[in-house]
Amino acid sequence: MTEQSPFKPATIPDGKRIVDGNVYMNNGEGGLDPVETIKPQDLLQDEVVRKILGFWIAASDQISRLKEHVVSDLDDFEALLAQEYDTSIGGKRGNKTFFSIDRLFRVEVRITDHIDFGPELQIAKALVDECVNDWASDARPEIRAIVNSAFQTEVEGKVNRSELIKLTKLDIEDERWQRGMKAIRDAQRVIGSKTYIRCYRRDTFDGPWSAVPIDMAKA
Repeated sequence: MTEQSPFKPATIPDGKRIVDGNVYMNNGEGGLDPVETIKPQDLLQDEVVRKILGFWIAASDQISRLKEHVVSDLDDFEALLAQEYDTSIGGKRGNKTFFSIDRLFRVEVRITDHIDFGPELQIAKALVDECVNDWASDARPEIRAIVNSAFQTEVEGKVNRSELIKLTKLDIEDERWQRGMKAIRDAQRVIGSKTYIRCYRRDTFDGPWSAVPIDMAKA
């Protein structure tokens, strides 16, 4: 197994500059202030912030290296497994789960695709609007609500993917609707993917699993 390097805080510059033998610090406007003119509490705050950032940046870098080590270790294990038994551990779309023998520890690898929608989506919207307008008063309120929500963009400027998926699951036989749903499916395209690694533990073989968080909010 790959060994982790010892933890050390990152080197953070102290922000001080010496000009003609005098000590200055950059201020927030790009200028220089003599150190002796800066309030003691501001100097103390500056010191605390730089100290915290040193540990925080180092921890962030170590977590990045940890993920690389974990992926490398699992890849090495699977390569050995494939060589020895001509098989691999895997699930749908590359998702994998690894266990300790006593089933007290578990590592999960999950791959999540990032989905975007192409120009076919505009065709889908036109077909769906045509259906809803023709149905008029016969259209169920919940269908209108899903349609209105599906084609509205979210805060990030992306369409509401979950609502679009809901549309494709509605059982409507209208031929125009079916073409619209096909257009939605055809519009989906994978623009990238991200690998998530989660670790779990429990006290007994039949006890509940608890996630081992690497999250400042949950620490």
